[in-house]
Amino acid sequence: MIRHSVAFLALTACAASAQDLGTPVFSSQSQGPALGFTLRGGVESAPSYFGAEGNEAGPTFSGELNYLRLGGFTFGNPDPLFVPTGLGAIGSFRYIGERDDDDDSELRGLDDVDASLEIGGGLRYATRDYQIFGVVRYGAVGHESFVGELGADVFVRPSDRLTLSVGPRALFGDDDYASTYFGVTEAESIASGGNFDPFDADGGLLSSGIEFGAGYRLNENWGVDAAVTYEKLRNDAADSPISADDEQFKASIGVTRRFTLGF
Repeated sequence: MIRHSVAFLALTACAASAQDLGTPVFSSQSQGPALGFTLRGGVESAPSYFGAEGNEAGPTFSGELNYLRLGGFTFGNPDPLFVPTGLGAIGSFRYIGERDDDDDSELRGLDDVDASLEIGGGLRYATRDYQIFGVVRYGAVGHESFVGELGADVFVRPSDRLTLSVGPRALFGDDDYASTYFGVTEAESIASGGNFDPFDADGGLLSSGIEFGAGYRLNENWGVDAAVTYEKLRNDAADSPISADDEQFKASIGVTRRFTLGF
């Protein structure tokens, strides 16, 4: 199971932690429609479920919208070296793989949890040196509950090609979300043979941590990035009998490719 894959998609040239984000540029244009976007593919080592004691490897994908020219207006900037700054709206999505006790025998007796796709958006303020963002997502497929994420990054650029970042992260979830991933019903407790006591998980702050990122631009179109994230489960997420380890680590590395299309 892929634990989760996160990406920001917006007219504000959003990206993962190792890249700069910023505000759209609006201007009238007489040229035809154009689209600029970046895709990222790589591998990730992450806990197989929230609270798991061990990690497993799997693919990870994300994308970002850098530039859009449509109907006489331009959003973003077509220059691949442009560093956007300012306040802007961002989009966000996250995929969470299914939780199945056939894959994780220690969860025997617990109900399976379907894969989820969260979609949402928020705000981000960015400069060349730092960014602050907050997003709210809804499980449009799967858990059908709300989550919120707050974060910030400080950027360091040892060269014009290399960007390093570090910053805090915090994840919030409503009661339905907490119940889905950290709750245990009476029936599940019985089915597990008493391995899991009944637990009514409440929402709120569910994890906090820090992320370290690095991105290297090979040329105008290709790049390589990597990230290491440490999370500590909080409150009912940490207290849940499902959580074998309240300290969670994740690492990923991937290749990015920018595309520019004209119509």
